[in-house]
Amino acid sequence: MQTTKRLLTIKEASEWASQFLHRDVGESNISYLIQYGKIQRHDGGNGTLVDLAELKNYYQSYHGRREIRWKAKLGDDLNWALSFDHLREKDTTKHVHRLHPYKGKFIPQLVEYFLGPHTDDFKKQIFFKKGDIVLDPFSGSGTTLVQAAEMGIHAIGVDISRFNCMITEAKLQNYCFDSLEDDVNRVRKAISDYEADGRVSAFEDELLEKMADFNNMHFPSPEFKYEIQRGQLDESRYAAGKEREFLRIYGDLVRKYGIELNHSASKTFLDKWYLKNVRKEIDFAFEQVRKIKDIKNKKMLAVILSRTIRSCRATTHSDLATLKQPQITTYYCWKHKKICKPLLSIRAWFDRYSIDTICRLKTFAELKTDAQYVVLAADSRTVDIFKEVEKRNRELHESLKKQKIKGIFTSPPYVGQIDYHEQHAYAYDLFGFGRRDELEIGPLYKGQGAEAQASYVDGILKVLLNCRKSLTVDPDIFLVANDKHNLYPEIAEKAGMKILNRFRRPVLNRTERDRTPYSETIFHLKYK
Repeated sequence: MQTTKRLLTIKEASEWASQFLHRDVGESNISYLIQYGKIQRHDGGNGTLVDLAELKNYYQSYHGRREIRWKAKLGDDLNWALSFDHLREKDTTKHVHRLHPYKGKFIPQLVEYFLGPHTDDFKKQIFFKKGDIVLDPFSGSGTTLVQAAEMGIHAIGVDISRFNCMITEAKLQNYCFDSLEDDVNRVRKAISDYEADGRVSAFEDELLEKMADFNNMHFPSPEFKYEIQRGQLDESRYAAGKEREFLRIYGDLVRKYGIELNHSASKTFLDKWYLKNVRKEIDFAFEQVRKIKDIKNKKMLAVILSRTIRSCRATTHSDLATLKQPQITTYYCWKHKKICKPLLSIRAWFDRYSIDTICRLKTFAELKTDAQYVVLAADSRTVDIFKEVEKRNRELHESLKKQKIKGIFTSPPYVGQIDYHEQHAYAYDLFGFGRRDELEIGPLYKGQGAEAQASYVDGILKVLLNCRKSLTVDPDIFLVANDKHNLYPEIAEKAGMKILNRFRRPVLNRTERDRTPYSETIFHLKYK
């Protein structure tokens, strides 16, 4: 006897999933599962329906079996509670944490867990309290400082990259929102009214129309994604054929409208990774930002522009985090499972990010406390923290003299994995910031060999020894690291420290196509 399927509306599925998982699952979450082929869409006449049994099986296999699968590959000592897999993406990228992409940053919940009070066995002890000072000597885009501001903890961030420091400062500044919105809207309008090449709009309109027809015919969503999820189609072979087929259409349109795509004369990052029309719009937008008189507003608009041009690079969606080669034609997109195109204008993205940024800043403004902060564009191996804080924030300097720094929470660079300046090369080109690549610790270009590892150990050791001068007598130090070379026991020993505890956590949300199970370790250290 065939069992009758129990079909639910999107709203009913959302309510059921929320009860099943004991957390909020919005209707958009259910729509996402359908859109990306995780579960099948059923026609309900007046709306979309989903099969309850399939939905339940998805959540059981995803949330239950994933932990088992990851532990089988990475070891049973994984602390799954620190995966925060019960959270939605909008929780792990809340308010200003998503103002600008930054490769290699940790999620804010990790900072909250170790800096704030919790009730599990480890966290019966509270390491930081309101009014303490925390130091992040590799502050990156400012995750530790932002969370400290939300928790009432004073914070000092140090980073070798001037651009990274600008992102952090822009997140933490107090704004007059009337003034900021006026400046943002003025730049938005100027960009919207600007047209570098009148042929581009007509070309894009016809291209989008033909792409929509082609994708609807050959990559119907979500049916195509559903087939891929279940291995019912050879994606590589099918996609390659259709990609070649649409390239002929694309080439005809480029010739019809006389669109310039030539990159042969590219001398800078901006020339290489942007189509000519986009490059002209970027220069125009930058001139509008330069006209802003309010320094705080100008910094924020620079961040909005940087975020925009990062998204508008001539690359595939899958390779946005790690560039491979310029993409100046249409292509099969492994992320969206259809034919996509390079971006021909920054206007829509600048508009979108402007609105999103104001919203996120206002949300954070309601949450943050009056905790003090300082961001130092300096080398953590040599910076005089007391001296530099005194120059920038007298109130924090007075607190620093009285109580010193309570501890460190940071994620040092990993050995040979990321070039921290190169990931924002477009911004260095545009804003004219001086690059200090040679001062990076463990950069990608040095590799991961014995010499690179020795240089890394020396660099991290010098940071810890220099920071010790500003720390209280018995500080707590937390380092988030992917220590696959087992370097931190040596670093701790040379720094006169002992490792009290190690917490290995799975890193679940990654931007690259590579989804290989991956973990990082949080080291809790004390001086001997």
